[in-house]
Amino acid sequence: MIDLAGKQPIVFCDFDGTITDNDNIIAIMRHFDPPGWETTVSQILQRERSIRDGVGELFSLLPTSKRIEITDFAVQQARIREGFTPFLELCREHHIEFFVTSGGIDFFVYPILAPFAIEHDHIYCNGSDFSGERIRITWPHSCDETCTNDCGMCKSRIMRQYPADHYYRIVIGDSVTDLEAAKLADLVFARSHLAEHCLQTNMPYVAYETFHEISDYLRKEVVVER
Repeated sequence: MIDLAGKQPIVFCDFDGTITDNDNIIAIMRHFDPPGWETTVSQILQRERSIRDGVGELFSLLPTSKRIEITDFAVQQARIREGFTPFLELCREHHIEFFVTSGGIDFFVYPILAPFAIEHDHIYCNGSDFSGERIRITWPHSCDETCTNDCGMCKSRIMRQYPADHYYRIVIGDSVTDLEAAKLADLVFARSHLAEHCLQTNMPYVAYETFHEISDYLRKEVVVER
């Protein structure tokens, strides 16, 4: 059992590729196939471009006239990772605060999460502006002076609101967008690109494929009866 030293467990969970099996941004780009999107995605994953710059560029390739079509596609194709509902129930049962920290966009993040009754002020994601000819992404949670990663939706900024001397900070993620958050975490659950980066940098992590595995680990190592 992990010694929490009196700290409150708190979860910061990625959305695309974590809560959902698939990356919704990639799915949108692949389906609507605007010219040049694959190069931009590769540059983001290789960390040749910042997340904010790359994601903004991707959505600028799509016309706002397709707003309904794009939104409907995103919501209909999303697949929730196995075990997510029981995991939320575990967090609620043990009074573990749960936050979604998503590099995704509001127009699909909120409707996909709607069935799970997560408070809106516990969902952090990027915004969108459909007033012009092309989709413009807005950045209500961009990096503060502490982070120079140009994250777009700065997960480490959100985490710093919950200081390490009071909170046992748990990060769940799958990609390079979760790397800065993982550096601040007490416990990291990682898969895919995030797991690869953890291995390369000797950062401890727990591998997962479903939320059942995360729930099992937390029951054994973290949660206490309250």
